[in-house]
Amino acid sequence: MFDGYFRTRVDKIAEPIGAGLHKIGISANALTFFGIAAAAVTMWAVATGRLILGFILIIVTGLCDLLDGPVAKAAQSSSLKGAFFDSVADRVTDVMLLCGIAWYLNTNSGGNIYMLAIAVMAVSQIVSYQRAKAESLGLTGKGGIMERAERFVVLAAGLLFEVILIPILWALLVLVSFTALQRFVYIWRQAGK
Repeated sequence: MFDGYFRTRVDKIAEPIGAGLHKIGISANALTFFGIAAAAVTMWAVATGRLILGFILIIVTGLCDLLDGPVAKAAQSSSLKGAFFDSVADRVTDVMLLCGIAWYLNTNSGGNIYMLAIAVMAVSQIVSYQRAKAESLGLTGKGGIMERAERFVVLAAGLLFEVILIPILWALLVLVSFTALQRFVYIWRQAGK
């Protein structure tokens, strides 16, 4: 959804920032690596119950992910290697963030509710895999109601307002599952016979 409606507006803001970061010597790969490091600290913060710190750090993680592309564009250094690194980093950060939430829920909520975060992680990986597989086949795999950017925003809200974290995870499970179904149908139709 973000890619379809807001990408152009966000790019108008992100591209000058990316150019500025490039001018001061920050590379796209360094930004991607910093995003992974920020996600690791976010995982620790959330797992240990520091949800407000986790909220701040998830924003830092998201900003790194948002800006690594514009930095690569400004540097004219876009490459297959960089795209691969960015894609793997996205999966790693997704897993770390949701593992931190699962650990937090296991420690603080009891029962098996931590499995909700694991389920969201699993379905999120399916959505990401669908896009990667579609693109490897020469098809388009973007789209859906709950893409990665939307998941970041919704998870950040859950960290900021702890009382809604579990309802947010339930909503994410439903919406990300629906996104997986949307993508499957969209890619299936493109594939033809």
